[in-house]
Amino acid sequence: MKILFKKLYSTSGPINSSLISYYFSLVNSSPNCKHLRHLHARLLRTSLYDNVVLSSRLVLAYSHHNHLLPCSLSVFFHMPQRNIFSWNIIIGEFSRSDSPLKAIDLFLHMWQSSGVRPDDFTLPLVLRACVSSGMVKLAVSFHGLCLKLGLERSLFVASALVFLYVTFGKIFDARVLFDGMPKRDAVMWTVMLDGYAKHEEPTLGLALYREMVHAGVSPDWVVMLSLLLICGQLGWLKHGKSIHGWCVRRSLGTELNLGNAIVDMYLKCAVLTHAHRVFNMMNQRDVISWSSLILGYGLSGDVGTALELFENMIAKGIKPNEVTFLGILSACAHGGLAEKASSCFEMMGDYGVTPELKHYASMVDCLARAGHLEQAEEFIKRMPMEPDAAILGAVLAGCRVHNNVEVGERIAKKLIGLEPEKSGYYVLLSNIYAAASKFDEAENVREMMKAKNVSKAPGCSSVESESWLSSSTKQ
Repeated sequence: MKILFKKLYSTSGPINSSLISYYFSLVNSSPNCKHLRHLHARLLRTSLYDNVVLSSRLVLAYSHHNHLLPCSLSVFFHMPQRNIFSWNIIIGEFSRSDSPLKAIDLFLHMWQSSGVRPDDFTLPLVLRACVSSGMVKLAVSFHGLCLKLGLERSLFVASALVFLYVTFGKIFDARVLFDGMPKRDAVMWTVMLDGYAKHEEPTLGLALYREMVHAGVSPDWVVMLSLLLICGQLGWLKHGKSIHGWCVRRSLGTELNLGNAIVDMYLKCAVLTHAHRVFNMMNQRDVISWSSLILGYGLSGDVGTALELFENMIAKGIKPNEVTFLGILSACAHGGLAEKASSCFEMMGDYGVTPELKHYASMVDCLARAGHLEQAEEFIKRMPMEPDAAILGAVLAGCRVHNNVEVGERIAKKLIGLEPEKSGYYVLLSNIYAAASKFDEAENVREMMKAKNVSKAPGCSSVESESWLSSSTKQ
């Protein structure tokens, strides 16, 4: 490095393209912020700082050394001249930072105070900043600006708009944009498919995948993530195995994101042995890996395995999250371990996890299954939020199992008041009365259902269809 800087300070003579390239490589290879400042000072003492490419690269280098604020921003505003290339750099760095609103401010400053106009690389960066900051209305305004500037047909802009609407849950609007594009790249197909998968529209996602294959777009591991999520939602084990095989044949099955997706798919298809085997084969595991498996065993009622996994996870220094505790509480509920559930519920505070409604629901379910119905009622009263029908329903189901008429009557009245059209509450209350030999009261509940025109919904089941996967996932 000393030799490098000796050459730097001995540089003299007219500025030419080779000298600019030399300094450009020095900025790129600067190992830390101290050396970058030396380069910065040297550029300031020469006319090289006037070169917009060099000064723009300096802005980017400071950002890469985690000095976006104040260094990158200060360098940017002290640049003798700025073009769209330099504006895109500073807007892009802020759009990817923890301060995405600053990217929007910079864009507005460019639009209002400079003669530089955005191109089809600028607007995707601004749209990304809108997504990161949750600015829905502003994002729609920027969509209007894209139309005004005639950039809505750009693949970069259109892909960013589709991603924006998908992220904000506006799947229909995203599809309208998608269908309106005369040409689509793999990114746009992938974003749209991912949107259907994450917003639980598996049928539409499968139809889009077929279109994607017919269009000649080769699927990659990102597409496989979406397809695994869809298979899990539909419980399509056979097709999920086919995708797993595709990943294994390309040596991708043990990668973290794909491994987590494969484990999740097998868990949702209720094949815990396959899920655990994939988990054990993964080269790397994170809190998502552990939590998914714990939740799977918890919901299946395998209390021992869920608790063992939880203890191993803690021993390996993995900090549990809200999903982890939901899995443990579910396991305790299925095993009737009310005391263990209370201990785990209290433990959430030790790891900085704030209980949500679903955690309270699992705790109430555990108490109700264990027969502690009065305790469950008291627990509900102490909740910081209003109980929903799922929480009250768990207590009512416990009353049915343990033949507690008194609590059952109180809870059933609340549930019927909340959702008078749901037949299940009437049926449970009627069964509670019948089990206690209160046949007149049971008959009165049935008559009430008839008077309110509430009927019991018929049961249904699903059957896995023929293979919909193209040959691209079977090769």
